[in-house]
Amino acid sequence: MRISIIGPFGLRLKGTMPVRALPLALALVARGHAVRMVLPPWDYPPDSGSTTQEAGVEIENIALPAGVPGLFHLGTTRRLVQRALDFQPDVIHCFKPKAYAGLAAWWLWQLKRMGRVKARLIVDTDDWEGAGGWNNLNQYSWAQTKMFAWQEQWGLSHNDGVTVASKALQSIVWSLSAKPERVVYVPNGVVSSDCRTRTAKFHNPQSGFRILLYTRFFEFKIERLLAVLRCIVEQEPSAKLLVVGKGFNGEEDRLLKQAEAIGLRGSIEYAGWIDAAALPDYFAQAAVAIHLFDDTLINRTKCSVKLIDLLSAGVPVVADAVGQNAEYIRHNETGVLVPGSDVEAMAQAVLDLLRDREKADRLGTQAAQEMIARFSWDRLVLSVERIYGVTA
Repeated sequence: MRISIIGPFGLRLKGTMPVRALPLALALVARGHAVRMVLPPWDYPPDSGSTTQEAGVEIENIALPAGVPGLFHLGTTRRLVQRALDFQPDVIHCFKPKAYAGLAAWWLWQLKRMGRVKARLIVDTDDWEGAGGWNNLNQYSWAQTKMFAWQEQWGLSHNDGVTVASKALQSIVWSLSAKPERVVYVPNGVVSSDCRTRTAKFHNPQSGFRILLYTRFFEFKIERLLAVLRCIVEQEPSAKLLVVGKGFNGEEDRLLKQAEAIGLRGSIEYAGWIDAAALPDYFAQAAVAIHLFDDTLINRTKCSVKLIDLLSAGVPVVADAVGQNAEYIRHNETGVLVPGSDVEAMAQAVLDLLRDREKADRLGTQAAQEMIARFSWDRLVLSVERIYGVTA
């Protein structure tokens, strides 16, 4: 089968294409399919016009058109559609019903209505973009907010099938009158070769336990994080919160200032944004990781790659039982789940794992094994093939 994958942006700066679309493409090629990824690298213009291959996947960054606003959008969409069709695909998979991928899906659906395209049109959604979702977080203009909300509603109801990254998104797409058999749950996964238990078990250094927070900050209120930390250090004064990550709007600065104001600054080590290649070194320092998720629409619908990274690395995790967290973690078997927003429950679960290192190591080991067994792309690709119409 020949498959064209269309993205809303390139592979360099944003997460969906490198952590979701590309691993799926690689798994499809391993299954014997031919795959072309067609991307608009507006977020990294130096890639414009370049074509590469990765393990058999053809990756084409279209040449960006002239920068006249209206013509740029039209030209970019036209080139995405044309290069996807030039591959003579059996399936075209548009990742996100939004922005350029959403415009391409709209264009392709019109061509299908006119009988000029025979390929199956599949749309992927890995986040909620409209009200209560990324429209509330990103600093979009009024026109962009309206456009993206419309695109999402339209794109998820005009297609031959939808792949969704979370059970909550599956329910939302069903509510848009999509037939259940045309909506396939495909959570974010792992590449089996990247999934391993920490080679060296954590040992408590004299400097104290490190509790890892790997984050972009938007998933929770900083005040709750500090309340959890206070509860922990009251019982384990040597514990340190190791923060890896950076917020979208300087939230890390607010965290450190608030911590200073309440006397907790000495209990926080801020590492900042860390390159992916260096993450294992930070994961290895963690006695336990916390994964805070307020019970919001965007959190219920998203599928956290950061949680996947922690679990697949064998880090014992305590997480709020919100959305996909409860799909990835089996309570007290591959991690610990606590009621959403429960400060005392989160702190106590962390303290229990700090004091019971045998249990913590067991949870981490079983988490890494579980990620391979249930969430490897080698396994998830089978569900994608079904929505493509591949028969055994």
